[in-house]
Amino acid sequence: MNNPYKKYKETSIISASREKLLLMMYEAAIKFTKLAIKAAEEKNVADRCVNLGRAFDIVLELNNTLDHKIGGEVARNLEQLYMFITEQYTKANISGDPEPLRASLKILETLYEGWVGAVEKMKKEEAEKAGGPGKAR
Repeated sequence: MNNPYKKYKETSIISASREKLLLMMYEAAIKFTKLAIKAAEEKNVADRCVNLGRAFDIVLELNNTLDHKIGGEVARNLEQLYMFITEQYTKANISGDPEPLRASLKILETLYEGWVGAVEKMKKEEAEKAGGPGKAR
């Protein structure tokens, strides 16, 4: 039997803009990192590993999508942050300590907030160019 929620999620991902996909990836990485922290605190090794694996894969994908030709120094800085996060995930996975995960979570949340602001600014500028709402007259 088909799961309507799963079908809706698949459709929303397929039809999402690049900016929306980026934000969705950050949201998922944050969610799985929080779940891994909770599992580490509860000494639940299986859940910690599963959620760390998911978060790790998302951060690697964020890293893989960087365009160093266009992004230049920003892309290099993001790559360093993503590599730091994956190193922290590895430390937490080996040790079971939630502290490296908390450090990663802070970085992910800060980056997410920055991207949300950048996407909003870009949309506003596009609307103004198109003569939409917010254009000075």
